[in-house]
Amino acid sequence: MSKKNVDDYLQEGMYGTRLPKESERKMFLGTLRERIAFVLTIGEVMSNKGLAELERQLKQHPKAKILLNGNISYQFLKEEKALADRFSIPHTTVSNQENDTEIGLVLTYAYAIDAEHIYLKDIENMEAPKETEDSKESTEKNSTPSRGIVSKLKNLFH
Repeated sequence: MSKKNVDDYLQEGMYGTRLPKESERKMFLGTLRERIAFVLTIGEVMSNKGLAELERQLKQHPKAKILLNGNISYQFLKEEKALADRFSIPHTTVSNQENDTEIGLVLTYAYAIDAEHIYLKDIENMEAPKETEDSKESTEKNSTPSRGIVSKLKNLFH
């Protein structure tokens, strides 16, 4: 390990000790990617798009905590805070004017959990193919050969 010089001491005194993965911490409201269970972007928070999935995630992760982006107006965070209170999940508003991030809400732990899919769009994409496969299987099981022929004939004439 190299010795610290005067510049290092000055930098540390003015800006604080450097944290590992600092850019990752800026993006995810002060936490690391490996600790995150679920994330909503600012747009998803403001449009209340991910509330149903957030509720499902809160049920799955009762020991997590929520970090909210302080740059979002309080009126857009009401629903998320009410949901957190309902499940007794602590929430903190992170206001850092220096960091510009697209992240609006982070469901995180104090330790690494290494969740593979944390973004709402990734979770929705995972569930959508699963639902179509399930519905296709159930229609194949329930359909009779005569019913299939009738539907094919109807499709021909439409």
